[in-house]
Amino acid sequence: MDSQGLRLVLAQLNLTVGDIRGNTRQIIDAIARARAEHRPDLVIFPELAITSYPPEDLLLRPGLRRRVRKALDEIIAASDDIGIVLGLPEYEQDRLYNSCFIIENREIRARYRKQVLPNYGVFDEKRYFTAGNKPCLLEYKGMNIGFTICEDIWQPGPALQAHEAGADLLININASPYHVDKLSVRQRVLHERIGETGLGMVYLNLVGGQDELIFDGGSMMLDNRGKLLWSAPQFATGLFPLTLQRDGKRITAVEQTATEPPQRLDTIYRALVMGIHDYVHKNGFKGAVIGLSGGIDSALTLALAVDALGADNVEVLCMPSRYTADMSVEDAREMAGLLNVHYHEFPIEKPFNAFLEVLAPIFQENQPADTTEENIQARCRGVMLMAVSNKTGKMVLATGNKSEMSVGYATLYGDMAGGFAPLKDVAKTLVFELSNWRNSQGRVIPQRIIDRPPSAELKPDQRDDQSLPAYEILDPILERYIERDQSPDEIVAAGFNTEVVNKVVRLVDCNEYKRRQAAPGVRISERAFGRDRRYPITSGYNEQPV
Repeated sequence: MDSQGLRLVLAQLNLTVGDIRGNTRQIIDAIARARAEHRPDLVIFPELAITSYPPEDLLLRPGLRRRVRKALDEIIAASDDIGIVLGLPEYEQDRLYNSCFIIENREIRARYRKQVLPNYGVFDEKRYFTAGNKPCLLEYKGMNIGFTICEDIWQPGPALQAHEAGADLLININASPYHVDKLSVRQRVLHERIGETGLGMVYLNLVGGQDELIFDGGSMMLDNRGKLLWSAPQFATGLFPLTLQRDGKRITAVEQTATEPPQRLDTIYRALVMGIHDYVHKNGFKGAVIGLSGGIDSALTLALAVDALGADNVEVLCMPSRYTADMSVEDAREMAGLLNVHYHEFPIEKPFNAFLEVLAPIFQENQPADTTEENIQARCRGVMLMAVSNKTGKMVLATGNKSEMSVGYATLYGDMAGGFAPLKDVAKTLVFELSNWRNSQGRVIPQRIIDRPPSAELKPDQRDDQSLPAYEILDPILERYIERDQSPDEIVAAGFNTEVVNKVVRLVDCNEYKRRQAAPGVRISERAFGRDRRYPITSGYNEQPV
């Protein structure tokens, strides 16, 4: 063994749930590269690396168990003269564990079973796994290393167990999903465990998009005083070397290079780009189709799609109606030119009139015109977008934002049509922030799109604020009600108008049926629609004062 310290390689990999063969190939390739380029003592892989995370009910398939065993055998065979820290589901008779195996020289030297199984928000681990109850320590280069898995460090118990068993250092493997400011939350948790145990921490995280979840990497090492000594970049794959040395009782990093984390808007934008890229590619689509209205939501969606997929892989349709302002078409053309995407103009007047003609016997008895006619326009556009998707093999990206989805300001089978909704968890005010930020990196969105009052343009002189409170008022109310679970009384006490609050709450509550039919989208908040917030569609509950 080398006396120059403990050489680690942290493998921040972008894996795919259920792709056992592909994930195993990535793991074995990473072992070979690490051996050739860095000669490490240990190569560390993320939580459930063989299956990737979260495998959900795939874990219940008998075939998965066989495939995991075969993959493990192949990885063990690749462990000559190198140690491997590997996350995987461990099947033992009728029990299943979320485990970490330490493999070396074609042997399993030790195994650790995750003790703290999260069962909140996006996590359902108690549905599948049995909790472990013991620490796991191994000695490498004179250092006693304890092993933990993800949620284990969010509670004091497992780290204290390892400390009491004689650990000098903890290695924690993760599949920790992103939300805004999550990196600082993780560092705070690590500080808490270090304060309780005096142990340094090596933290490895998964990278990549998996349906609505984003795993952002950001692996790091903190010493036993809580000082950040080393970190890997967020949203980046790679094999990152880290050498540890003992300095008295303190274990320190030779490479003290902590990567500067991106700023808030930069981080959010990267998460959205990664979500689009991985969802489109991992599901076998050739690119994206977007309806570009000349409004800010579709403009930001287009910018994200081009950054994620490349201009050649994005198809843009501008579908004006009799209510579409000339400036909307002009701005759509300008933006398509700025990004050099495939651009088409298909007016919807003919199909819209055809529907009105066919439905005239019913509509004439139900005058005047109302949202029905507005929704037909949106659905004409949805039909066109889906037709282009079918013909080209490119996925339609829905362009609605979280504010609209919260209050149902969207048309089923119209502007909600699509396979993925990048802005589903992005409030309207944040859409404006991100658009301005993206332009600060290089102008891609015409300024007039950002400056104009938002409008669906489905009837004459329409503006969003005719149907909804101004977004500067609406979004804080939604954030309090949806993400903080505040009651209407609490929101009013914070300074908001009672009538406005009650209207917003009613709209949120009665539009669960729309959200249940919406496309998945990138989760960037701690309380996104879907996995985080599970409400019944049919409900007699009324969020009004008792």
